[in-house]
Amino acid sequence: MEPTEAILAGKYPAKAHARRVVEYMRTKVPDISGVLYLEGQKDRLIEDNDGEAPFRQRRYFYYLTGCALPDSYYTYDIATDTSTLFIPPIDPESVIWSGLPLSQEEASGLFDVDHVLTTTDVAATLTHQGKVNAPSSVWTIANQVSDHITFLEFNNKDFTLLKEAIEECRVVKDKFEVALIRHANQISTLAHTEVLKRASTATNERELEAAFLERCIANGAREQAYHSIVAAGTAAATLHYVKNYEPLEGKLNLLLDAGAEFNCYASDITRTFPINGKFSPESRAIYDIVLQMQHVCINMLKEGVLWDTVHLKAHEVAIEGLLKLGILQGEKEDILKSRTSVAFFPHGLGHYLGMDTHDTGGHPDYKDKDPMFRYLRTRGKLPAGSVITVEPGIYFCRFIIEPYLCDPIHAQYINSTVLEQYWEIGGVRIEDNILVTVNGYENLTTAIKDADELESIIKLGSLERASGAKGLVV
Repeated sequence: MEPTEAILAGKYPAKAHARRVVEYMRTKVPDISGVLYLEGQKDRLIEDNDGEAPFRQRRYFYYLTGCALPDSYYTYDIATDTSTLFIPPIDPESVIWSGLPLSQEEASGLFDVDHVLTTTDVAATLTHQGKVNAPSSVWTIANQVSDHITFLEFNNKDFTLLKEAIEECRVVKDKFEVALIRHANQISTLAHTEVLKRASTATNERELEAAFLERCIANGAREQAYHSIVAAGTAAATLHYVKNYEPLEGKLNLLLDAGAEFNCYASDITRTFPINGKFSPESRAIYDIVLQMQHVCINMLKEGVLWDTVHLKAHEVAIEGLLKLGILQGEKEDILKSRTSVAFFPHGLGHYLGMDTHDTGGHPDYKDKDPMFRYLRTRGKLPAGSVITVEPGIYFCRFIIEPYLCDPIHAQYINSTVLEQYWEIGGVRIEDNILVTVNGYENLTTAIKDADELESIIKLGSLERASGAKGLVV
């Protein structure tokens, strides 16, 4: 396998992406011609403030350019296979504050495009492209075209197909995209490990979030793929917990769902571990079930596997484990048919991953009447080259479970007496990022998840920090 560093030393394959997108569009419009047109995100000021708002490049634009510069534009002439990137010209006044911007020559060396012009040339270029092969078409994305762009010279203007094409093409990653996701995972692994080392000596959730961010930024990932979930104790039963500031004292476990972003590509990793370095018997039992759920499901992955089937298998393994613990009771088939396990595993098994954490092309069906599949973000068969998260979980959320206890259909399968021993766990989730291949898979996530190893790292971190603190005493 070619080293990640060697792959990333090259250019982001924007031209190949443009060709792939056109090939998809050709399946809908066989005689397609004309120009693809995209705009990057604009720099904006914070409302009621003269400071710049955080910038995030439009992913549709980045997919065809590899360019993260704000206020940029792009065209691709289908007939001539020619791409043009338009970047902002030098503004002498802004140079005083922000320094020299990227030049056209520098941009030509960085980005996989045929020509680099300044944004002052956009209108004239579009006019020329519209006239060259009249009648002509322009393909763009609705609500992502500036008011001063008119497309007057184009006979046909389509605002829908380009967006669909990019979303579908993004599902299957090339080796450069996989390398970006793998590198984001490598950085996130360093950060997850740092949190483990600090867990037993931290006093609140925000200290651990800070530790994660520090390691990411120090290793070249300034941006996060999403806001981290740092949930201690029963807060881990909240799937998208946002506080990240509560105290750790007296709580069993911490659920850390956090991933770095590297050059606009995401990682998405979850680990659950004992704050004091030792799982309680109940926590370990639930952890082992979730780890088994993940192990079984990952081993099912290969090109063409139906994701619904993998998700169903996760529920089957969860039911078997909860039956052994006595939390569930009755026949496995009856529990599965009644969907009672959804009380403990209410979300989908995973989602596509790429430039977005919840990446495009998953075709979810949130109107599905079956509660077991309603929140699956990905449906259908997985293609080789797709990257998907596998993130089973078991949660003890009173808000979700107590209505099941009041429903006679579900209540007969839940032993409320045994359940009482598990509320303080909150929830356990384990999440890895998996590349689907023709005959199997590759796990891009290397963060530790073996229970014994997790405990060892936490204990070792505690000893190291205690030793360091003693060394500071004069």
